[in-house]
Amino acid sequence: MRRPLTAVALLLLAPLAMAQAYKWTDASGTVHYADSPPPKGTQFKRVTTTGTVESAASPAAAEKPSSASTSMEPPPKPVADTPENRTKLCTTLKSNLELLRSKQPVVTQEGGQQKLLDDSQRKQQQATAEGQYKQFCPNQ
Repeated sequence: MRRPLTAVALLLLAPLAMAQAYKWTDASGTVHYADSPPPKGTQFKRVTTTGTVESAASPAAAEKPSSASTSMEPPPKPVADTPENRTKLCTTLKSNLELLRSKQPVVTQEGGQQKLLDDSQRKQQQATAEGQYKQFCPNQ
């Protein structure tokens, strides 16, 4: 009687041991991990987890100051200043400005959590977007 129960328990736990996760970087350079895919059109990588828990670093390694980056990923490459990329940037900035100027609530992602912008944060984001639009899209 114990063998069938043990087998059923192992079968139910097997998906948890090899869980699927997704990793992507948003426009501001923040790396996100989630168990569901990112929004459509976002480039992502599938990460297979083992289900085990390991410490991020040993205590001795955590105490050592490091001058080199510990990230395994290279920093994002700068985007080429081409007419196509400039048009995409200007389109994005224009739509962001329209949203920031509207009365609709604006939600941002910070540290993997959603955060609603208050009035002062909204004005700050709007001023930043307007400055970028003036800088990169003077002819539009």
